[in-house]
Amino acid sequence: MEQLRRLKDRDELTMRHLAAKTGYSAKSWERYLGGTSLPPREAVEALARLTGADPVPLLALHEVAADTWDGRRGGGAGSVPQPQAQEQVQTQPQSQAVPLGPPVAGPSVAGPVSGRLPHLALTAGVLALAVAVLATLLLVLRLEDEHISPAAVAATPSVPETSPPSYTCRVSRIDGRWSAGVNGGRDTEIVYGATGADVAEAQCLLRRTGISPGGIDGMFGPLTLRAVKTFQRREGLVVDGMLGPRSWKALRG
Repeated sequence: MEQLRRLKDRDELTMRHLAAKTGYSAKSWERYLGGTSLPPREAVEALARLTGADPVPLLALHEVAADTWDGRRGGGAGSVPQPQAQEQVQTQPQSQAVPLGPPVAGPSVAGPVSGRLPHLALTAGVLALAVAVLATLLLVLRLEDEHISPAAVAATPSVPETSPPSYTCRVSRIDGRWSAGVNGGRDTEIVYGATGADVAEAQCLLRRTGISPGGIDGMFGPLTLRAVKTFQRREGLVVDGMLGPRSWKALRG
């Protein structure tokens, strides 16, 4: 989960951006990144594609987390054989007792053994986790050697992703005003977090002025916000990061 949170913070992505780009809801990403729910492999792959990261190490860590997650659910099963072991140890002195002479008092055998059993169970759990990690690494190395995508061996079917709409900038001068031909010439007020054709129109016009808003994706994200503020500062407008009537007028002027 820590690696996923680092990728999300590095690219300054919000939960709303993750929901729009990956097909998983913002509530789901809050649970995944908060550590209250294990994300599916497809969500890990989607975040890797969105941030341009290598999915193979992330999927390897996901396998380890899945094994640990399952181990926590069934962790109570290892303590069942303990009473039987204690009973066997306690009955052992009776079979070895010497009939001649009075019994000799000695230290209890059951106490040290019962105290040793939890330690053995913990050691066995650590060894099982190490074997799982080693098996995951060997699988990753084999997939890299055979050039097989990890998605091809996933047990669960991949969830189809909804592709965001594409926008094309057709910047031209119409009646003395610049237009990108995306939103029909509207000057709708937009703010950080907005999406749609109005945002794409603004991104095209910002690019025309020589200020890069990132991709023309119709999403008012961190890069578009920075571009809007740069444009407002250059034009002597109020630097609030909002595209209102005055900012639109300057963009279309």
